Formats: sequence, C-alpha cells, structure tokens
Amino acid sequence: MTTLKPLLAKNRSWALQRRQRNPHYFRQNMHSQQPHSLWIGCSDSRVPAEVLTGAHPGELFVHRNIANMVVSGDDNFMSVLQYALEYLKVSSIVLCGHYGCGGVQAAVALPDIPLSDENSPLARRITHLREALAPGLAEAGDIEDETERLNQLVEANVLAQFAHLIGTEPVRNAWRDGVALDVFGCVYDLQTGHLKELIQQHAQEPSS
Repeated sequence: MTTLKPLLAKNRSWALQRRQRNPHYFRQNMHSQQPHSLWIGCSDSRVPAEVLTGAHPGELFVHRNIANMVVSGDDNFMSVLQYALEYLKVSSIVLCGHYGCGGVQAAVALPDIPLSDENSPLARRITHLREALAPGLAEAGDIEDETERLNQLVEANVLAQFAHLIGTEPVRNAWRDGVALDVFGCVYDLQTGHLKELIQQHAQEPSS
C-alpha cells in the first residue's frame, strides 16, 4: 500500500464527518479567507498548528520552517509576513517554538557534527540558528541537566526570533500605521500538549 492511499482515506473520512456536523463547513471558505492570526512555527511533524490550537480552516495563516526562525533575507518567510499583514489584515502573530526541537539540538551540537556540504541550505540554516543562539548558549553553559539546558535554549531561540520579528519592516510599518497588531512568543510542550506564553508586545508598546 502506498503512503498516499491511507492519507486519502483519512481525508475522505474527515471531510464526511465535517459535512455531517455542518453541511456548510467547506462552502464558507470557498471564495476568501479571513484568518485572525499568522502562526510562525517549526516544521516538526509533532507540532501542527491547527491541531494543537483546535483551529478550523480559515482561522490561521501558517508559516513553518526549521526551528521557527525569522530571517529577513528569506523571501519565503518575508512574503508570508507581508501578505498576512497587508492583505489578510491579521490581528495577531504567534511565534511558536517547542521543547525537543531538533534544529536547536543541531545548533548546539554544530561543532561536533559532520556536515557533508557546508554550503548546503540545511548547513547554512543551522549555522544561522547557532549565531542567533550565541547569547543563550553562553547563559546555559553551566546547566548540567541536558534536558533543562535544551529547554532553556528553545526558549532563548523563541525570544531571539521574537526580537527579529518585531524588528521586521512589515511589523514596524503596521504599528507605525496604527494597526492594532498583537505579537506573541510561546513554546509548545510535547509532553503535556500545552502552550506556554513567554513574551508579548502590542502596538501601543515601544519596541525594545
């Protein structure tokens, strides 16, 4: 059996259940979308934005990448951010990391792991992540428990990417234009399924 066949079967079952509960479930999003939030998360398969928030189609505009990074030179990320703010008019942005992040673990182990091609996109990504984590790595250096150390670095990464996010041109332009935009940084706990808020900033607050 191919991988696609069970996915198709589950899709048909899901669609049927939704229509049985609400005959107009799919029609309501056919012609436009009006998501209330932009979700910036990690590509990790264990952290699906819509599932862990209980969101329905049309509620979240989603961008995911390795280690939920905010890179101003990444056209993919920046185009999503610009579109969400300028065209979809989202009212909030949620930047979400997660404990057990493989990207953070790779960045921590970077000096000790062989990279088959140091110029590959993945290698560049992990190197960029390690640079963003440099202050956090220094602060977490004395933590003996490895799990606790990695958890602190995951949180440090969220805070670092959050600082990058509120400094991007689309976000600064939105606040300058008086848009009531809220930005949140949080962490997802794989063990409990809970989200933990680390930081937030609103349009009325001066950026640090």
